[in-house]
Amino acid sequence: MLFLPKVLAMRILVFFVLFGMATAQANCIWGKTGHRVTGHIAEKHLTKKARKAISKLLDGHSLAFASTYADEIKSDRKYSSFTPWHYVNYPLDMQYKDAKKSSLGDLVTAIEKCKQVLSDAKSTRADKVFYLNFLIHIIGDLHQPLHTGREVDRGGNDIQVQWFGQGSNLHTVWDSKIIESYKMTYYELADELDRSTTKKEKKKIQQGSVIDWLEESHVLAKEIYGSVEVGEGLGYRYTYKYNPVVFKRLKEGGFRLAKVLNDIFS
Repeated sequence: MLFLPKVLAMRILVFFVLFGMATAQANCIWGKTGHRVTGHIAEKHLTKKARKAISKLLDGHSLAFASTYADEIKSDRKYSSFTPWHYVNYPLDMQYKDAKKSSLGDLVTAIEKCKQVLSDAKSTRADKVFYLNFLIHIIGDLHQPLHTGREVDRGGNDIQVQWFGQGSNLHTVWDSKIIESYKMTYYELADELDRSTTKKEKKKIQQGSVIDWLEESHVLAKEIYGSVEVGEGLGYRYTYKYNPVVFKRLKEGGFRLAKVLNDIFS
């Protein structure tokens, strides 16, 4: 039996803990905080009928609680076929309707599938629960611009940058780093974004289709790609410029999620 010196054993233990944390962070999409913000906002604007039906399917859990499910199941290989449902990649100067579609599905086809299952009276309860959880999540993903980015760099995952002096990548910066640097809990941020939105603005946000909302993200993705150089150090100046963009997309995702769910269940 191999015995290691105590100091060496502790260093190995710390390495694997940190490695596990880094891996978990790398697998986050829009970040848990971002998804929970979107879910929390949406829940405030459900109709009574939709709220009742959704609560029954979620066993009383909130939309914020359910919003991270689709990321959590990624660790289970039996759900690997659902991975392409979190994004859609196509050229920056092209619209979705003109782009080549993935045979594995994408964000757009995933949303339609979820809506179809939830609207079908013949769907089993188990299917409705699964696709409701997924829909809550991917409406959030739809509003993270780099989930509609380029295939060649995997939506910015392969573009390395420095975030306040630490290594990161452009996708992670937009998934979680900007939001986390604001130091607000998901419900504090959600309540603030909801409170500061007028009824007229909410109504305007909820107009349009899934494709319209997708193209908004795609236009922003092009801007974001042009906002950095590979290896660039990002910090306070970047957050000052893009905090409003992130907050706007979180807010829009929340109000639009409410609309999609109300349309299905009401």
